[in-house]
Amino acid sequence: MGSMAMLLKNYAWAKKNHGQFVLRIEDTDKVREIAGAVKEIQQVIRDYGLDWDEGPEKGGPHAPYIQSQRLETYREHAEKLVELDKAYYCFCTKERLEQIKAEQKNNKQPPKYDKHCRNLSREEALTRKNAGEACVIRLKVPENQPVIVNDLLRGEIKIDSSEVDDQVLMKSDGYPTYHLGVVVDDHLMNITHILRGEEWISSAPKHVLLYEAFGWEKPVFAHIPVFLNPDGKGKMSKRKGTVSARSFLEKGYLPEAMLNFFMILGWAREDQREIMNLAEYIQEFDPSEVSLKSVVFDLQKLNWLNGVYIRQLSIDELERRLEPFLPKDFPREKSTAILPLVMERLVTLADVEELTEFFYRPIKLDLQLLLKKADALLVSNQLMAVIKKLTDGSWSVTEIEKQLRTLQAEHDWHKGQFFMMLRLTVTGKKATPPLFETMAVLGKDLVSERLNDALSAINDL
Repeated sequence: MGSMAMLLKNYAWAKKNHGQFVLRIEDTDKVREIAGAVKEIQQVIRDYGLDWDEGPEKGGPHAPYIQSQRLETYREHAEKLVELDKAYYCFCTKERLEQIKAEQKNNKQPPKYDKHCRNLSREEALTRKNAGEACVIRLKVPENQPVIVNDLLRGEIKIDSSEVDDQVLMKSDGYPTYHLGVVVDDHLMNITHILRGEEWISSAPKHVLLYEAFGWEKPVFAHIPVFLNPDGKGKMSKRKGTVSARSFLEKGYLPEAMLNFFMILGWAREDQREIMNLAEYIQEFDPSEVSLKSVVFDLQKLNWLNGVYIRQLSIDELERRLEPFLPKDFPREKSTAILPLVMERLVTLADVEELTEFFYRPIKLDLQLLLKKADALLVSNQLMAVIKKLTDGSWSVTEIEKQLRTLQAEHDWHKGQFFMMLRLTVTGKKATPPLFETMAVLGKDLVSERLNDALSAINDL
């Protein structure tokens, strides 16, 4: 979920500055690779109404945009750093590295490579490499010098290079680590701004050192605060299906409402208006104005926004959006009559079944509630007589309301109890769309049948 919010910020900033929005697939971690994930990423971006200018399927001047197809480029750049004495070959085995890590843990030391291979002579390193000995390439981090990260939100972040590990750049399987891959690609693809989550701040010094080792100009960094769970405790995880960008669409949230929600999380336009479209956001968004506070993923605000956007749809468009959520037995021939009645009460599209099922499925009467409210008056023969008096031709909202209000007034029945019991009798629910409009759509036959059923059930008690 945070990934889509971050993508939106990058997209808006690129468009505002007449730049290119580049989609790059970073798939060099084969251990965590998920089959079909790339296609899903591309589809969900489009389902949210966004698209990329350069990237997979579209190409561009910096193709290919899938990192596993750029391995030779990373190898060449890593080897270049070795030639410049900015990196070195490391032959330490997995067993040795695990032993070092265990010793450091026992000594309560931070886990870091002990630089065992850092001072191997170039000749020895090349001899061992050429002999086929497995190795990685590590960055030779300068000793005891300040590393400065200029962050658009936080200003200057300074740490000592002694705190930075001699990170692996190229793994023994020929794949780059994230750090090398992202820096090389960002430079070669002319990426000027990097907006990403604040969890990457700890990696920023590694990237700065790589830019400096290559002698490249650094991009602008902006580390955006993370989203907190709705309870305010802990970061929302992008790996949990319940908070994925796709899952919210599947729950019935509109993509435009989701985007609007992402827009106002941690950022506000000058006039404080919360409803805005993508074009307005692009025009006004500035990453330097993002709040430094982590913001709670406010589900109540999202639900409110989604409702606003649902009610802006035409009935035809609403029906189209609802199609994946309509049950098979929903009477589509009545959709233009039913949907306007429930539109105001839809929080998500997925609510449609619960809100409409009494129109086309048998209802369950709460007889105890029915009796408690009105002592069965509301299903009396007098009420049935009024319903029967209405012909098919006079079965309209206006005439139904007129006759029922007259009946209630003539008998001086408690208005609230009368109409609540009538609602319970014909829908089985205490909360429904407007009663008279609902009865008009249900039809005289079904209303009569349900009144008869209620009367029979009460008589059987």
